[in-house]
Amino acid sequence: MMGLDIIAVFLGSLFALLFIGVPIAFALLLVSGVLLFYIGNYDSQLIAQAVTYGANSFTLLAIPFFILAGEIMSFGGISKRIVDFVACLVGHVRGGLGYVVILASVIFAGLSGSAVADAAALGAILIPMMIQMGYDKATSVALVCASALIAPIIPPSVPLILFGVATSTSIGRLFMAGIVPGLILAVALMIFWYFLAKRNRYPVGQRATREEMWRAFKSSVFALIMPVIIVGGIRFGIFTPTEAGCIACVYAFFISIFVYRELRLSDILKIFVSTSKTTGQVLLVAATAMSTAWVVTTAGLPQEVASVLHGFSDSPVLLVLIIAVFLVFLGMVMDSTPAILIFGPIFMPLIQQAGVDPVYFGIIMVLDLMIGLITPPVGTVLFVGCGVGSVKFNDLVKKIWPFILVEFVVLFLYVAIPQIVTIPIKWFM
Repeated sequence: MMGLDIIAVFLGSLFALLFIGVPIAFALLLVSGVLLFYIGNYDSQLIAQAVTYGANSFTLLAIPFFILAGEIMSFGGISKRIVDFVACLVGHVRGGLGYVVILASVIFAGLSGSAVADAAALGAILIPMMIQMGYDKATSVALVCASALIAPIIPPSVPLILFGVATSTSIGRLFMAGIVPGLILAVALMIFWYFLAKRNRYPVGQRATREEMWRAFKSSVFALIMPVIIVGGIRFGIFTPTEAGCIACVYAFFISIFVYRELRLSDILKIFVSTSKTTGQVLLVAATAMSTAWVVTTAGLPQEVASVLHGFSDSPVLLVLIIAVFLVFLGMVMDSTPAILIFGPIFMPLIQQAGVDPVYFGIIMVLDLMIGLITPPVGTVLFVGCGVGSVKFNDLVKKIWPFILVEFVVLFLYVAIPQIVTIPIKWFM
């Protein structure tokens, strides 16, 4: 059973099931069964126990809380006030609404931690505004989708939570490590948008007066404080990431009901229903993925991968590059949640053996897989963008490729120069 046979059985069965359209959660359960049968240790009770154990994690509780916080912000007017404030700052330059999208994504990232939530919330507000001002519809949607990837990098981040759970890596350190890479990604998108807006001669908005800027700031100040509370509380050890999710929900509810007074009682049921649906989908996949991760570990898959890539362990940069290229293709066909939970534990022993910082690798892996969210054929954020922006999928794909290339450049910059990620960690810890 030594050699490449276990890797072949695992990847072959997984991609075959995904190709024929089996839902990812059920595909993972079937793959677990195939692997256990192959190694001669099949027992359905083992899979059931692994699924239960996978869902039994205190840290995973942070995910539904941050999802709930994102829903509250959408209904409670928090998202709109952030957009209005940013629009006052940069809305007057050429292609100003594009910069609004990117900067709002940075701020919104500190609130929701979800690319899908970011794309849905900001897209619903900004895409109609951009179309009304004469921006190309498909390009506008593409920018919203590309900017949404900032959310899973800047804390709080649902994918970083999943990576921390799967690999026993400090979620607090992961959160702090994501700040600078997320900001660099935003700057890269702004630079690209500058040339795109100049070439296409996108409209120039009206400059806001000092009074308008002050009103927008006063209106949004409570929304802007929220990410500071979350990140600052985690940084100084006041509360854990899971507790931060609870605090985000309470804060969002309080501000939406008593300060902005836009959250109605009739909205609360809608918020909980939407949160429950999203949470159910994420945690079902998470539980089955954790069970698959346990099975592949039992089958000795990490050791097999380590033996295949052992020759590259002397060159950490080359090793990370090879893994990054693999994750690029993986992200095109597999959702990020199972990919993180399954392949994180597989690659981690090899990463540690090569002397690579697990926190640094976590940022690389998450960004790599997040790009898959805007890459066909699985690109979840693309489908959200199509729905929110009422644009055809093929038209969106044509416009989003330049943004994908920009984000790949940023990714491989992090791979080539790890210090971009590793040095800022010391600033925040």
